[in-house]
Amino acid sequence: MLPIHLTIIKIGSNVITSDSGQPDEIRMKHLVDQVSNLKEKGVKVLLVSSGAVAFGRKEIVLQEKLNPVLKKQIWASVGQIALIRKYNDLFAQNGHQVAQILVTKEDFRDRKHYLNMRNCILGLLSQGIVPILNENDTVAITELMFTDNDELASLTAAMVNADTLMLMTNVDGIYDGPPSDPASKLIPIIGNKLPELKSVISPTKSSFGRGGMLTKLTMARKSADLGIQVIITNGKKDHILQGILENKVTYSYFEPKPFKQNQKKWLAHGEQYYKGEVVINEGAKSALTSEKIISLLPVGIVSTSGEFSKGDIIRIIDEKGEKIGLGKSEYNSTTASQVLGLKNQKPFIHYDYLYLFHHD
Repeated sequence: MLPIHLTIIKIGSNVITSDSGQPDEIRMKHLVDQVSNLKEKGVKVLLVSSGAVAFGRKEIVLQEKLNPVLKKQIWASVGQIALIRKYNDLFAQNGHQVAQILVTKEDFRDRKHYLNMRNCILGLLSQGIVPILNENDTVAITELMFTDNDELASLTAAMVNADTLMLMTNVDGIYDGPPSDPASKLIPIIGNKLPELKSVISPTKSSFGRGGMLTKLTMARKSADLGIQVIITNGKKDHILQGILENKVTYSYFEPKPFKQNQKKWLAHGEQYYKGEVVINEGAKSALTSEKIISLLPVGIVSTSGEFSKGDIIRIIDEKGEKIGLGKSEYNSTTASQVLGLKNQKPFIHYDYLYLFHHD
């Protein structure tokens, strides 16, 4: 494992929630004490913590007949206050300050907004403050929701150029079969060339959270592809963070690929945010997927679709419909349609703002 300088620690609902669904404040204190120890070793830490709904259930009893979405919104609204108050009290006992940041997917879509949020978080870290992020469940409904906080943690790790992402769950890591099966074995190191794992991952979601191990696997691989080392481990184990540093506990470790530029990290998570789509010809596809550093020019574009502005994320596909990558448009949709297929035009997507998917 590489040294840790800036880490995102995602704490899942099942880590800080008891079997009864009530907040596990003893576990929270243990984790906060460990995070404080990390900080005292010079590690910058940002938390992505679930648990607002569990705290909300503790704070207020709602009628059963109430709309389920509304119930969750109310619990999240009330519970977020209790959750952050508990973190504030626990970190204060260790002499550290915290800050609360509530986000939705929309916060990651616009490049300017994204950079403003990034600057705020980095500013907090520079002052020794622990940012605590959570999804704003009061406004995030359906298409605006993250898959779960694993996705939020992965996005945040890319945004702040973290070197490490730790996903705390209630099992020791990724197994080659169902974790409940005694014959299943933990996979300690997951490299770039490891065979497909989705067939052995249980799709079952946790009792109190939205996500499952399949989401963790997807987000871990995406983060590792961007140059971030990822650890999936059991947050319910005592001294787990110290054990990771000393390599004395079990976990699954995702080997990182070479570091990518920040703007490419932003684009890597942009497939759900793209505003338009372009179809490119075979010549452009061959050029983009070659070893050369090259931008996408209008001469290689066959057609465009969607209404988009300059600076929006655009998805790139070939004439067979295969997804090639994502990029930030240098044109709006009207201008783009006017220069399709023309030579001697400025790039439609500059290489610095171009992210390509894998093509084996």
